[in-house]
Amino acid sequence: MPSKVLTDKDASLDPLKGKTCAVIGFGSQGHAHAMNLKDSGLEVIIGLYRGSKSVEVAKAKGFEVVDTSEAVRRSEVFLLAIPDTRHATVFAKDIAPSLRAGQTMLVSHGFSIHYKTVMPPADIGVALVAPKGPGHIVRRMFEEGKGVPSLIAIHQDPAKTARKIALAWAKGIGGTRAGVFQTTFKEETETDLFGEQTVLCGGLTALIQAGFETLVEAGYSPEMAYFECLHELKLIVDLINESGIAGMRFSISETAKWGDVTVGPKIIDEGVKRRMKAALKDIQNGKFAKGWIAEYESGYKTYKALLKSAEKHPIEKVGARLRALMPWIKPKNIKGAQAAY
Repeated sequence: MPSKVLTDKDASLDPLKGKTCAVIGFGSQGHAHAMNLKDSGLEVIIGLYRGSKSVEVAKAKGFEVVDTSEAVRRSEVFLLAIPDTRHATVFAKDIAPSLRAGQTMLVSHGFSIHYKTVMPPADIGVALVAPKGPGHIVRRMFEEGKGVPSLIAIHQDPAKTARKIALAWAKGIGGTRAGVFQTTFKEETETDLFGEQTVLCGGLTALIQAGFETLVEAGYSPEMAYFECLHELKLIVDLINESGIAGMRFSISETAKWGDVTVGPKIIDEGVKRRMKAALKDIQNGKFAKGWIAEYESGYKTYKALLKSAEKHPIEKVGARLRALMPWIKPKNIKGAQAAY
């Protein structure tokens, strides 16, 4: 049964008016939530640890910045917008001692609540507000008078106000302009992890690299391999995003369509689907979460090594050179932008 779509007419900012909203963290999601809420006329403060590089960035955007514990003490509603793996430590050290009955804690991803690395006391509300897009898109769409579809979910609600507060927060960041869907922490967490690992990030990047390597190893030029396996991907994804898979097929040649429907299923076959199901099982039973938490606790050694190795893949060097020839693609220092927060 399709989920009901909640829009502006279903939500009000009233549950947040006259209250102090705190955003803990000022990274990708944190800065977007904070700035959108502020522009919606709500009172927002930022909670950061002492020495954070984000302090001056947040102040430059006009926010009052305080220690995390003080932000929690002063707020009625706060969003934990820091990396999942840091939730447990920050919650135990800086948040739990400052909590009081009746507050509402929000998260933008259900990982720490679903896998019980954070277990809030029963006398506070706990809800999720998750825009389905990265923070810079959440901010950009809001500034353009648009929004990013968002999810809300309720974990616990002793005061029976958590849903209205989550919906108000979603409205404040622009989510109700595009549509808000109610889900559960379990569903949001498990589907989000599955999508990232098997399709959107892990599956897609592995497919691109495998295609590139296959062409280069067969003697074709790296430039041609890059254009065919990476550059044109955006054009196809844009068509799918705008009109669905069927709409994309309407826009491509008959030859491309025939290759799509006859060869594609041989590449992404039942073996791939079996491995997807295995990945989903690891998400559902907590194996992935335990491994990721252990990786964080060990200092991200394998994580950093794998990322560093991937950066040396030939497709990165070829891509950087070719993108420099395309004036319509503006170079972005993604790493620099993230570090600034």
